[in-house]
Amino acid sequence: MLQHLTLETTLPVDHAQAVLIGRIWVQGTGPMLVRVQADGITSLEHLAATASQLLNLPDAAAQVRARSGTRIADTATVLANSAFGARNPALPWLLAPCDLQALKAAGVTFVASMLERVIEEQARGDASKAVAVRAAVVAVIGDNLSNIQPGSPAAAQLKEVLLAQGMWSQYLEVGIGPDAEIFTKSQPLSAVGTGA
Repeated sequence: MLQHLTLETTLPVDHAQAVLIGRIWVQGTGPMLVRVQADGITSLEHLAATASQLLNLPDAAAQVRARSGTRIADTATVLANSAFGARNPALPWLLAPCDLQALKAAGVTFVASMLERVIEEQARGDASKAVAVRAAVVAVIGDNLSNIQPGSPAAAQLKEVLLAQGMWSQYLEVGIGPDAEIFTKSQPLSAVGTGA
């Protein structure tokens, strides 16, 4: 067994309280939606055929907790068989947990790096223009860009300065605006599973 495919290195610290779902490949059956617990993997086929269907159920976590399915395999055994190039095709192995849904992420960009990229882009290699734009930004927020909190009054002031410099964009709205961005990271069925 590969050292990184163990219960200790794969399951989250709070796995006993978590509701962990996944998909496994079962020889002769194909992909199967499952619940993953330290002591075993159980089928969720009685709730949904795909992860995307399960996640669209009302209070999916409560339904998974309340309605356990048939035990399929020992979790440690499935993990041990999930390493690409070292698996036994007769035994189950983990697939990527996402199937028919796009993979989404949410977040904000670090203000300092985002602003520096925008300043450099606006300056187009003109060092004096970059200095002038940086000076305008520093006059509003000081020399420590990490002090800017997205959605704060200081961020609103910075937005006004950048608008006056002709530098505002939706990209900046994500970095210093009040709302985190939700964006697609990967298309359906393009995720790579455990052990790949």
